Amino acid sequence: MTRDLRPLFDPRSVAVLGASNDPAKWGHWLARGAVKGEGRRSVFLVNRNGGEILGREAYRSLAELPEPPELVAVAVPAAGFEEAVDAALAAGAKALIGITAGLGESGPDGRARELAVVERVREAGAILLGPNCLGIFDAAAGLELGSNEVVPGSIGLISQSGNLALELGLMAAEFGLGFSRFVSLGNQADLEAAEVLEDFVGHEQTRAIAVYCEDFRDGRAFARAARRAVEAGKPVLLLTVGGSEVGARAARSHTGALVSELVAVDAACRAAGIQRVSTPKELIDLAQASLVRDLPRGRRVAIVADGGGHGVIAADLATAAGLGLPTLGPDLSERLASVLPPTATTRNPVDLAGGGEQDFTNFERVSRLLLTSGEVDSVLLTGYFGGYSQYSDEFEAAEVAVAGRMGAAAAESARPLIVQTMYWSAPAATALRQAAVPVYREIEAAIGAVVRLADRALNPPRGIPGLPPPVAPVEVPGSPADAYWTARRLVEEAGIDLLPARAVTDRDEACRVAVEIGFPVALKALAGLHKSDAGGVALGIDSEEALAESLADMTTRLSTEAYSVERMARVDDGLELIVGVRHDRRFGPVLLVGLGGIYAELLGDVAVTLAPVDEEEGEALLRSLAGAALMTGARGRPALDVAAAARAAAALSSLGAAHPELAEIEINPLLVLPEGALALDARIVAAEEGDDDAR
Repeated sequence: MTRDLRPLFDPRSVAVLGASNDPAKWGHWLARGAVKGEGRRSVFLVNRNGGEILGREAYRSLAELPEPPELVAVAVPAAGFEEAVDAALAAGAKALIGITAGLGESGPDGRARELAVVERVREAGAILLGPNCLGIFDAAAGLELGSNEVVPGSIGLISQSGNLALELGLMAAEFGLGFSRFVSLGNQADLEAAEVLEDFVGHEQTRAIAVYCEDFRDGRAFARAARRAVEAGKPVLLLTVGGSEVGARAARSHTGALVSELVAVDAACRAAGIQRVSTPKELIDLAQASLVRDLPRGRRVAIVADGGGHGVIAADLATAAGLGLPTLGPDLSERLASVLPPTATTRNPVDLAGGGEQDFTNFERVSRLLLTSGEVDSVLLTGYFGGYSQYSDEFEAAEVAVAGRMGAAAAESARPLIVQTMYWSAPAATALRQAAVPVYREIEAAIGAVVRLADRALNPPRGIPGLPPPVAPVEVPGSPADAYWTARRLVEEAGIDLLPARAVTDRDEACRVAVEIGFPVALKALAGLHKSDAGGVALGIDSEEALAESLADMTTRLSTEAYSVERMARVDDGLELIVGVRHDRRFGPVLLVGLGGIYAELLGDVAVTLAPVDEEEGEALLRSLAGAALMTGARGRPALDVAAAARAAAALSSLGAAHPELAEIEINPLLVLPEGALALDARIVAAEEGDDDAR
């Protein structure tokens, strides 16, 4: 759903319902912020007692206002919220901000009341932000309706948590960052994260978008909006929580155990180009980096230090993070040496060896030589820069001037310059940030910024796949045996090869089938999802006697009469993978590939993306695994048919995406051979009643 959010962000008139003179109340905070915009719009303060608030006339009701309030901020107790919304709609409001708490978050009754309010708001053609939110801010529109002052800047912030948003604001201000817009989502009863993010795409003053979200509602809509933002040159940074139910899902299937809610989020991030972080500090650190003018062309970095220790530590961290530190060419090294003391090191890392403090201009000269050399993709300066200002006003002025020219050098070279300094809040550091050069307090944060920028440049998003048209649903049998044969049928109909298999119930039938199929065979007891974990799989059976013995043992231990006798594959010639699709309640079908068999959960070498995928994307996903070399001929192993495995992954992704009634469908293992790929086991799990899908 796409609606015009202008009445929310840039209203022609604003009313604060519940305005107050009491500085401890929300009504006071909202009124104080609203009146700051009086030069741009009509502002009305409403309190049932009338009188004056902040020296302005207070109206007793919305019905008394001289003109319709386009935006109404509601700060009344929960018991009066519904009446307040009805009054706002009757007065002509097109947007409402529900500060009021105690509704949807309070339980089923509160949720029902909240939904009823949303229905009336939508019927009136209006929009509701919240309730249970901290308000809204738009710097360009001069709109400030919240509890705390917001520092203006170029970052758009969307947050489901009010207090976390306040913390992010404080942290951002420490680094000279501020917000172009801030939206507190609250309960997302009407206006959801995806719709707000979509509106941020066209907001001229927003250069990067930071999001804290716990519940994405329609996850695919959120991902699509994020992709459009990224394509518009506005990086999207996401802080979220895991909220996984790994323990519960592990009892269902391996795919369920490996694809937690957070893993599904990562799949969406990969598709949309979203950069996910784990902490508020990491979010602010990345926000700084996201404001650079240009991305690096690769992972080659030159490190410049005005102290040997800083350079060595930075080099170790950069190498460990996967960055390259190329040895600088002799010509470049000679040019660096010409402006530095004889004791300087000029091969990478570059140690100024006192050359910076002798002449501040050397910071600019060295940075410019490296940035324009073509030998590196980015430059990292670490150490003391900015600290010289403490000695005199003259030094401060000189450092600030040099900082501006360093920023200009980065802009002219179209390569990023990243700085870490122990004087991260000095005037020179401020000048660097004003020139779009990120400045960090910790070296690990600076290294992380370089890595993130390189990843963003080298790994463009693949896009959000569309979902296939609905097909006839599959009924998952209650019997584990029947579910197994249904899973095999679905996999085979999807075009994925399986080895011959037959259902058997006793010794004579098993032996007869084994002779027909041909020894060696595998025997599977169809008593549950995790056959191998329960000791219900016997492999490499090469005689009728061994088959009878295995069947008798399983019957005694597992108390089942349902078995499958299957032709054995030549597993020594290939590699076992896991390929599975799980329907996430917010992001829809998610494809997982990884090392399979008994190692699926032990090693956790998996990759995920939103399903469905084509064969090209399936192969890229497989080649992204840490163990991908096992498929491509490492250490003398035969090269395997990765393309065949990719075709199987693509086919299963389409199958899973077409059947939202299947919570999970999995092949484990998928045996990849030098020629072809075979599904050796298949399983399906029905969606539980009440599960919702992102379709």
